[in-house]
Amino acid sequence: MRKLFTSESVTEGHPDKLCDYISDSVLDACLAKDPYSRVACETVAGKGEVVITGEITSNADINIEEIARNAIREVGYDNADTDMDYRTCKIHINMSKQSPDIAMGVDASLEQKEGENLVSEGAGDQGIMFGYACSETKAYMPLPIFLAHALSKRLSYVRKEGILPYLRPDGKTQVTIEYKGDKPVRVDTVVVSTQHKEEINLDILRKDIIEQVVKQVIPEELLDTKTKYYINPTGRFVIGGPLGDSGLTGRKIIVDTYGGYSRHGGGAFSGKDPTKVDRSAAYMARFIAKNIVANGYAKKCEIQFSYAIGVAKPVSIYVDTFGTATIPEEQIVKLIYNRFELTPRGIIEYLGLRNPIYTQTTNYGHFGKDDLPWERIIKI
Repeated sequence: MRKLFTSESVTEGHPDKLCDYISDSVLDACLAKDPYSRVACETVAGKGEVVITGEITSNADINIEEIARNAIREVGYDNADTDMDYRTCKIHINMSKQSPDIAMGVDASLEQKEGENLVSEGAGDQGIMFGYACSETKAYMPLPIFLAHALSKRLSYVRKEGILPYLRPDGKTQVTIEYKGDKPVRVDTVVVSTQHKEEINLDILRKDIIEQVVKQVIPEELLDTKTKYYINPTGRFVIGGPLGDSGLTGRKIIVDTYGGYSRHGGGAFSGKDPTKVDRSAAYMARFIAKNIVANGYAKKCEIQFSYAIGVAKPVSIYVDTFGTATIPEEQIVKLIYNRFELTPRGIIEYLGLRNPIYTQTTNYGHFGKDDLPWERIIKI
């Protein structure tokens, strides 16, 4: 049976991703000086202004405005006429400490309060988290989002390296894969929309994007004469970034995870310290799902955790291998319970999540990057 599936990605200059990067830069600065910092940092950007708000409880002394301006500069925003200028944009900061009602449940779990022999913080919120892995790519990621991220990353690379110097930071990519059954066989459609300087000829831009971006990333055997290319289909993309559209932390949750190929619990990641299970438990679910596949127990694996605020242990664990398991799913669930401590403290310590590692997760997906602790492969 023939079917098509599409995933999208965005560049680091997309206004939502700029906000994610600022929020995670603040988080990393706090963790670098105080690994036990509690951070929930939200950023909104638009029309030459940035607002940074949320809650921080930390012994770290940081300059949030300086961190934000450096992040904006690193992305490449230095032109107030077409997007934003890190030197002149207005930055507003509105921070408070973590609510004592939330801190009460995080500082000591319900299990501790009821006398159980369990030393762990409680979950920082209720919620459901999903992790996924499959054998479609070397990164154990679905092919559509894997290629979409690779295109976005290449777009930023050719801009920063001067290969296509007329590009500006904002951009989006999209890849449609044709499947036969469960096997990806070809790229059906590629969509790239990239911000550019006004003087560039659009025919030259479209040719350059295909030659310097698309064909440098997508394997030749996946492209054929029927593959469709839509490069800047509106015809013009000069005004971009926060000047063209407002940005907000946590608005690209499908881009951040599996491109829609797997379910999502709804919680965003960026700007949150690891006591927030929206982030840490999603990383742990990915880690376990990836290792279920890497160890040969299934070709696809989706894991769901659920938590209650102030309670350390997950309320439930669910595993779906989509009929690809080599052992019963009940046995996989039992293996997870026996092998891993899934309390907030257990996850944080096992994956080393108190380290300032989060800015590198912000762009091109939180999963599928070999140098992140939840991506390592172990023997189960």
